[in-house]
Amino acid sequence: MSKAKSVGSGVGLPRHADMDNRLCITVVEAAGMLGISRNFAYELARQNKLPIVRLGKRMLIPRAALEEMLKKGVPE
Repeated sequence: MSKAKSVGSGVGLPRHADMDNRLCITVVEAAGMLGISRNFAYELARQNKLPIVRLGKRMLIPRAALEEMLKKGVPE
């Protein structure tokens, strides 16, 4: 039997039964959804090219803002 990876394991994408119901996703999850590397996703977030919300040291991406950004196109 294979076990799902837990949140914060730091390896691969975490698997959540309710991932579609969450308002925000992590930068790593967004990277996987966008098909880009983790490092590139963090670089885009630092350059304000990904819509992020900071909660302490954590960077989260609101799903609605990410979807809207993709509809409009990535800012240059």
